[in-house]
Amino acid sequence: MSTGNPSYTNPKPCEHLADYKLRHGLSGYRSLQKLFKTTPNGRTSVEKPNTKMPRCNSCNGFQGRLYFCLICSSVSCSDHTLLHNQSENGHDVAVDIERAELYCCVCCDQVYDPDFDKAVMSKHIMGIPRDKNGDESIGERLVKRRRLVSGVVEESVDLSKSKQLVSMRDRRAKSCYPLGLRGLTNLGSTCYMNSVLQALLHAPPFRNYFLSEGHNRETCRKRSVDRLCLPCDIDAIFSAVFSGDRAPYSPAQFLYSWWQHSANLASYEQQDAHEFFISVLDGIHEKESKLSNRNRDNGDCLCIAHKVFSGQLRSDVTCMTCGFTSTTDEPCVDISLDLDTNNLSPKNIANKPIKSNENSSVSTLLGCLDLFTRQEKLGSDQKLHCRNCQEMRDSVKQMSIKRLPLVLCLHIKRFEHSPVRRMSRKIDRHLHFPFSLDMTPYLSSSIVRNRFGNRIFAFEGDESDISTEFEIFAVVTHSGTLESGHYVTYLRLSDQWYKCDDAWITEVDEGLVRASQCYVMFYVQKMLYHKANEDLSCLPISPRRDTFLPIAGCC
Repeated sequence: MSTGNPSYTNPKPCEHLADYKLRHGLSGYRSLQKLFKTTPNGRTSVEKPNTKMPRCNSCNGFQGRLYFCLICSSVSCSDHTLLHNQSENGHDVAVDIERAELYCCVCCDQVYDPDFDKAVMSKHIMGIPRDKNGDESIGERLVKRRRLVSGVVEESVDLSKSKQLVSMRDRRAKSCYPLGLRGLTNLGSTCYMNSVLQALLHAPPFRNYFLSEGHNRETCRKRSVDRLCLPCDIDAIFSAVFSGDRAPYSPAQFLYSWWQHSANLASYEQQDAHEFFISVLDGIHEKESKLSNRNRDNGDCLCIAHKVFSGQLRSDVTCMTCGFTSTTDEPCVDISLDLDTNNLSPKNIANKPIKSNENSSVSTLLGCLDLFTRQEKLGSDQKLHCRNCQEMRDSVKQMSIKRLPLVLCLHIKRFEHSPVRRMSRKIDRHLHFPFSLDMTPYLSSSIVRNRFGNRIFAFEGDESDISTEFEIFAVVTHSGTLESGHYVTYLRLSDQWYKCDDAWITEVDEGLVRASQCYVMFYVQKMLYHKANEDLSCLPISPRRDTFLPIAGCC
């Protein structure tokens, strides 16, 4: 957890950017807004007028990265940005034309500025005029937008813009998508964030907590001017997504908060979706654990992250000489699974690589779970001290699930690193997974009974009313290579699948979902799944929130 960061200072701007803002303020940003070109999927680039293809002013090249100088508007390639800076004193800051991101020509590195991000995001919000200083906050623009959609047109908005907003409102009113299904703008290689957020937004117990004022950002004491609160910004996303507005939402404020919590990941580079998921739960726990755990009577954390996603694994290590078993319980918020190879092929048994075309082979989720709970003989270099023999002995290890969470997160290990070859790769093997999953065979009670031939009938922790049947509701997929890939989420709402590709939401059939390259899968207890889908339009919306727009004709 991040505890040594008392205020939001990451990513820290370089001295050259600070000097540029001191000399020029935000005028350069506002002038550059006219050149921003935003695609429907949320990607922003810089487009010079009267120029079909930008070229470097030094070498006339047009391939690779090109940068637009904020002082003189000249274009330089990555090889000549430093040369331009040396020939033109003070021309330190430029903008990446393809990605609309700030670049320091002196540091030869990307730099970050929240004011520049606001200038980029205002392109996504139609009909919202900026104030005289250009410092209008994200929240203020969203409030104004709701007023405009409701028919209260501000005096500063001309007639053509108001007609456009009314047209947008009419299209949203005719939408039959369930409430809460809204695209998320890509803020620059943030598809990993958007894909996980879509799953969190539709995890029934997690969603109900935030929509029923489980965390009230208006009364939260952990938020201050220089210190952000991750649960507050998650609460704001729920408020915006379930407002009825269908236009893509920009989760920029949440991104800033997450960067503050995970300073080591604070950049516009592509991150791992699974790592992001763990980091977000960690950030929620850090903020809420002190308050929610005041009255707990056991060792379980009562923060919403752990109440929804936390389960418990059991690890049994058995001495192969005397049969003594050492048991350890381990809390978990997800289960990482290796892909099974041809139903436990010789690679699994002898621990040797198998020569096969893995791209054409198929694994199954049940095979992965069988592999996870299968006894594994520890190597000779992993001998453990047996408390019964009082010596180092060979042993076998077996994992099982002692307690299931409300929402079960299964992570498929598709990225692996070989220390021998000193290289990483992605495993493209297809995985077949069921929509309904019974976890009974993988519980500790079942595993231990099978180990002893069902002779043990009483098992610590057995509960007759425990729910072991789960239904899938979200699948995060990864396409592409290890170096360059893209994350997409498939959501299952009322047994209909929807593809969430950043700002784009489309209805798809289950065949497309089954054929996808699943990376992280989210299952919820069957009873909660059916209860959540009884009526998606009747959600526990707090009366303190902004007025929510009615959606006519919603399924």
